[in-house]
Amino acid sequence: MYNVLPYFHYTEGGKLKILLTNDDGVYADGITDLATVLSANGHYVTVAAPDRERSASGHAITLHDPLRALKIKRSSLPDLTVYSVNGTPADCVKLAIEKLLDFEPDLIISGINHGPNLGLEILYSGTVSAAIEGSMLGFPSLAVSMNYTEESDFKKAAEYIVDLLDSDKILVDDKNLLLNINFPVEINDEADIVITKLGKSLYIDSFVEREDPFGNKYFWLNGSNKKLKDDNTDISEYLKGNISITPLKIDLTDNQQFKFLSKNFPKKIKLKNKDLNLESRQISEK
Repeated sequence: MYNVLPYFHYTEGGKLKILLTNDDGVYADGITDLATVLSANGHYVTVAAPDRERSASGHAITLHDPLRALKIKRSSLPDLTVYSVNGTPADCVKLAIEKLLDFEPDLIISGINHGPNLGLEILYSGTVSAAIEGSMLGFPSLAVSMNYTEESDFKKAAEYIVDLLDSDKILVDDKNLLLNINFPVEINDEADIVITKLGKSLYIDSFVEREDPFGNKYFWLNGSNKKLKDDNTDISEYLKGNISITPLKIDLTDNQQFKFLSKNFPKKIKLKNKDLNLESRQISEK
């Protein structure tokens, strides 16, 4: 059996150098409680998180505006280095790795998010995208989320993360560790930790149409829970009240289609209209 993080360069005492980020903002309870618990257990933690709410920002990065990272003092995290960044979660990871940190982290954790990130909705998630950015840059990464209510106990979820880091409960055989972890709203002794695949979708999207005082239409994205038929996925286990751990990978190649197309697709395509002038057509359409 391997330790969950067998290839890391541990600091003295077997602890990790960890970069924390999120998409709920640098002052959010989830990241604050996670940083508190990790550091209390001896891990070396640095925070670089958005200066405001960035939920559902996906993997957006900032290209046409300058990024600014302000080192701030947090009374609840008095001994930690904390950066407030005016960018997206992916910006925070990229900037921290390339400019802000004076060390290479052993692990990047994004979260704890205020709400679940499940199924195909992870493609919208700033939380998961920050972890993916970490993996793209070559660092083992975790995305951690929890169903959010006023009673949500982020510290208890954080204690589970510490336990996972210190145990051999997860088997890995390479350095491409990228996990999406979701906690239910209540974590109790009856909750199982289940290794899952991604489900499809938990919600049915709909747009609510309204009209402003000037007669112009505008829309609010809304949604309702979907009745699910699939089982043994992150969504189904989450709905059972279990803790879901889903291994992810960055490679989006459809290997089945790749094999089929490589075998059957023509190497050249003959145009039926050889006199087709794309340049003149583009000009005429302007």
